[in-house]
Parts: sequence; structure tokens; C-alpha cells
Amino acid sequence: MPESEIARRAARAAAWMTVVTEAPPARTEILRRLERYYDAVPRSAARTEHMGPLVLFVRNGAGWPYYARPRLAGEQGGPTTVTGQDVRAVRERQRELAIPEAFEWVDETTPSMRWAAREAGLHVHMHPLLALDPEAFTPVSAPEGPVEIRRVEADAEDLAVIHSVPVVAFSTSGTERGSAGTAERDLAAVGEQPEAIEALRGRLRAGRTVMYVAYGPQGPIAAGSHQPVGDTTEIVGVGTLPAYRRGGLGAAVTSALAQDALAGGASLIFLSADSEAVARVYERVGFRRTATAGIAEPPPPPTPPQG
Repeated sequence: MPESEIARRAARAAAWMTVVTEAPPARTEILRRLERYYDAVPRSAARTEHMGPLVLFVRNGAGWPYYARPRLAGEQGGPTTVTGQDVRAVRERQRELAIPEAFEWVDETTPSMRWAAREAGLHVHMHPLLALDPEAFTPVSAPEGPVEIRRVEADAEDLAVIHSVPVVAFSTSGTERGSAGTAERDLAAVGEQPEAIEALRGRLRAGRTVMYVAYGPQGPIAAGSHQPVGDTTEIVGVGTLPAYRRGGLGAAVTSALAQDALAGGASLIFLSADSEAVARVYERVGFRRTATAGIAEPPPPPTPPQG
């Protein structure tokens, strides 16, 4: 890459960081848009229960379960401060409904949520939240070899197989290569709920979910999606089968999703990264750190003593 281009990109990245860290009005507007999006996106497939400063999204029908999160600022009865007792009350309701005790939030918007979740006995983990800088966006093509990136159609016959790719990918965290590959993908596809796959077809048909997949000689090996709401969208579920990692597939799928979102008129495209290593992959495409995504869930059970 020419030195002039490197300098231009470095200057653009510095300017973006000024926007999100030193210019309060611009950053505040980004955070507001994130809040509105997070509140809106589950509503097409879930009912809501308002419990003090929190709102619980309960999925209608089959599919990934949703979570509880802080209510939008300014809602009547929705204070901005969350306490441990608020979280415990929602956890009790989640247990009654037999749904995961899961909470999500933007830490810069609701900082009290982190401490409330910990006080309520939950395991809290924080993840970089990045937004695309369109001027720094660097499209990434599929790696050399017999790999093709395609948009997933609603009537795709192998939709269950495609859907199982992130399931297998996220069963092994990190970015290092692993042993799980197409055999594990196919086994996971057999266990997919038909109702969940049909619900996904409906979302694809309606444009509420857009999916892209990387095909190799043995079928889908990486996949991801974005979920547009107005002019904002989140890229989610980007995963590569562990046996095919370290080949640029995740970046290529993310790039295809970003290009699709830009072509569709999105002016805010964001995602959260599982780790710092994953965040660096997204930064190479043109994403910039904007905020921090908080997730809370029950701690894992203790490991039984050996022997």
C-alpha cells in the first residue's frame, strides 16, 4: 500500500476517534441511535414486559431467545438508574418463563447496569462496540481458491445448514483454528428446529434479516447477517467454522454485509466484537470503536473436583 494511502487512512481514523471521543454532540447522537435500535429490533418478533427501569423481550414462537435491557431514556416510569433489586426481579420473571437470564446494554449509556448485574450475582463481560466509518471502509474480497460469497435467499434449500455455521463457530471462541468443521455443521443442522428455520425464512423474505454466506467445495463454511431498522443496522452472528479460520472468511463476509447495508441506505452500521483480536479484524475493514456492549448472564457452574 502506498505511503500516501496509509497516511490518509491514519488521518481518517484519527478524525473518527475525535468524533466518538471528543465531540459530545456527535457521540451522543450515535449513542441515542444505538439505544433506539436496540429497543426496536426485537419488537418484530417479541412481546415486551416493562419492569421498572428494564424491559424484558419475550420471543414469540421459535428462534433465538431475547434478553432484558434498560428502557429508553425519557420513557415514563423508566428511570436511568438500575439497581441490583431491579435485575433480581427480572431474573425471577425470566425463570418463571423458562427463558435465559440474559441482559444486554450499552455501558456508556447505562453505566449503573454493570454494577447492578454484578450485585445481582450475574457474570458481566464487556465487548468493543464498533461503527463503520464509510470513508475508511475497505471492501474485502473472498480469499483465493474455490470460495464464493453469496447473499442467502429466503427459499434456500440449505438454510438449516447455513444457520448452523455460526452455531458451530461460536461453540469454539476465539480466532484460532480448531477441529470442528463441516461434519459438526451438518450434525448441528439436523438438530435445527423447523419452526425456527421457517421464522428465519420469513425474516429474510421481509428484509428484516439479510444473510451472506461463504461457500467452499463442501458447502457453507462462514456466515453472518445484518438486521436493518430504518437507516441503522447491526451486523451479527458472523462466524467461521473453526477448521476454516485464519483465512479471511470472516472479514469477507463482514465486508459483503457492510456493502449490502450501505447500498440499502444505512447510515449507521455497527457490530460488537467477541474479543480484542476479533475487533482488530473489523478495524481492518473500516470499523471504529464507538462504545462498549455489556452482557450479563449467570456464571458458569463450578468445575467439579478431580479425583
